[in-house]
Amino acid sequence: MHHPYRAAVNRLVQWVGLAVVSAALIAPGAHAGERKKAPAKKQQASSSSVAKRAVAPRKVAASNSKAVRVTAKTSKAATRVAYVPAKPSFGQLAGLHEVNDPLDLKSSVALVIDQDTHEVLLSKNDHAVLPIASLTKLMTGMIISQAKLPMDEPITITQDDVDTEKGSSSRLVVGTTLTRGEMLHLALMSSENRAAHALGRTFPGGLEAFVAHMNAKARLLGMTDTRYVEPTGLSSRNQSSARDLATLVNVAHGDPLLRELSTSPGFEVAVGQRTLQYNNTNGLVKNPTWDIGLQKTGYISEAGRCLVMQTQIAGRKLIMVFLDSAGKFSRLGDAERVRHWVESLPSSLTAPLQARAGSNG
Repeated sequence: MHHPYRAAVNRLVQWVGLAVVSAALIAPGAHAGERKKAPAKKQQASSSSVAKRAVAPRKVAASNSKAVRVTAKTSKAATRVAYVPAKPSFGQLAGLHEVNDPLDLKSSVALVIDQDTHEVLLSKNDHAVLPIASLTKLMTGMIISQAKLPMDEPITITQDDVDTEKGSSSRLVVGTTLTRGEMLHLALMSSENRAAHALGRTFPGGLEAFVAHMNAKARLLGMTDTRYVEPTGLSSRNQSSARDLATLVNVAHGDPLLRELSTSPGFEVAVGQRTLQYNNTNGLVKNPTWDIGLQKTGYISEAGRCLVMQTQIAGRKLIMVFLDSAGKFSRLGDAERVRHWVESLPSSLTAPLQARAGSNG
């Protein structure tokens, strides 16, 4: 006699349980709001945590991840929000962002040097070796420029130049033909990957010989922390330190062609019956308050946002290196922070700023 009632009660309990679970899944703030409001836990850092070589551990703390919004809709269910952590940089995995500095820079690695006196004005994790992304193209440009190859020689983009490392896109479709000079301009100014790869591929001896020249040049300049495996920077195995990159910028600044092409605000190329407009990846070159003699930007997820520059501030020629900056425009913001700091210094004061582990500066 009790069995029909028991069956009905069980069905009611199951229905209520499903309703509660469904409500929890779609309740606003259950995931997004709580995750955004929850403060990220900082790990205690020490000078020993700043490894010279950043080795990625297998597990990544959720507090170091950036949330990506993913939505899915069905006709019967409300919108559900899931969060997928973005791929952390090598600097994040090594804990380099836990090292604070007096200017509160967003880059985990920074170095500012007086080009004339070689005085270090600011340093932060400057010996850490990290992926350098498209900063690689500065060495690519140097090898091409110093080889004295004909800049009017036509080079055609082939399937070999298509990015299979990151799957990045390009407006230089297979079959596009430009001069070597145009390819170099696009590689340095707008960080065109296919152009940079084509420059290496068409170098006498081919791509392998070109990469060998890149590494030989690095050794010649004393860049002992630097290694190149290809000419674009798409590979995270292209690595260097801020110290080495400052050396590279100093030498590259002595090349008039590299200065001109890297600081060009924009450039047009004719591709078939179309004209393609390219712009400089560094917005500061169009800023009249900046006097930039040479620059290069870079980004892949493993490297974060990177920037190197030679610039003149308050009558001083400076070399700036920023690696592994978190945020799309933060590397430019770091450059502005350094500029304002240098401008605020009395000419007699040049006390260097040194980042410290676990310090609030």
